[in-house]
Amino acid sequence: MLPMNGGKPNNRRVVAARVLAAWLLLMGLGSFTAAAQDAKDYPTKPIRFIVPYPPAGGTDVVARILSEPLAAALGQPIIIDNRGGAAGNLGTDLAAKAAPDGYTILFTLSSHTINPKLYDKLPFDVERDFVPVSLAALSPQILVAHPSVPANNMRELIALAKAQPGKLNYASVGTGSPAHIAGELLKLKTGVDMVHVPYKGGGPAIADTLGGQVQLAIVTLPAAIQYVKAGRLKALAIASDKRSAAAPDIPTIAETVPDCVVNSWYGALAPAKTPAAIVAKLQAAFVKVLAMPEVKEKLFAQGAEAASSTSAEFASRIHAELTQWEYVIREAKIKVE
Repeated sequence: MLPMNGGKPNNRRVVAARVLAAWLLLMGLGSFTAAAQDAKDYPTKPIRFIVPYPPAGGTDVVARILSEPLAAALGQPIIIDNRGGAAGNLGTDLAAKAAPDGYTILFTLSSHTINPKLYDKLPFDVERDFVPVSLAALSPQILVAHPSVPANNMRELIALAKAQPGKLNYASVGTGSPAHIAGELLKLKTGVDMVHVPYKGGGPAIADTLGGQVQLAIVTLPAAIQYVKAGRLKALAIASDKRSAAAPDIPTIAETVPDCVVNSWYGALAPAKTPAAIVAKLQAAFVKVLAMPEVKEKLFAQGAEAASSTSAEFASRIHAELTQWEYVIREAKIKVE
């Protein structure tokens, strides 16, 4: 409230207040104009994609498939920077602390929403410290069985597991992985008792399933589909909410066990406070690239389906999964070693 003098405003103070307001408005418009100009010129140098996993893994493969067409769409090179370690947490922390200027992007997978509920203290917050850019691809988890297992579908497997509690075991690529989450969610939904056997990667998990050391495995579709086609493993179901275009004859677990869904994805996020106009430009590039037939074909060859999204849609998915995986991890008593 402006000071009053004898019932009348102090003219000097009124003028000063108006000058200050005009200055603040101009400063705000100046900042907005500068941000808009930055976004208009963006990018002017190479963009680094931090992949928080080692080379040759699924996240790295998808990132490299997209890097060349994204570079063409944006007019600058995309540099893949593999920063593996601590189940993806080291690279994720590096990206969270990067300058929010659009030149450092986190390219990760769905463990991004599992790790915060699995590890007690992380140096970053996946919602507070990142702004989602776009989904990139969906890659379903598949439940396969050694041919000796006397079950050919989910109903038969559930009946077998209930008749032999604790006798069946299933391999995954590691504790807290999307595959492990899928297995534990299945146990929670059906009440079956199966033993989890964690491996360090899909290759070793599949090798022991092929050899009969474990009876079942939950891995990404690309890791197992060749053995399914060769008749060396039996495909029982995939964990996604819909059948995969890469293997449409394989049913989903949810067709037998409602709401037993673990959608595995790959996607891009920017550090928090990255200007919205830059995020929008990046998101538009993802939409353009993921609509290209040649990109779809390359992803399809890896058992993945191209899938872009808006930033808001991606943020909604992340928020929902954080709640969902907190429940599974708590109820299944999943602990990292």
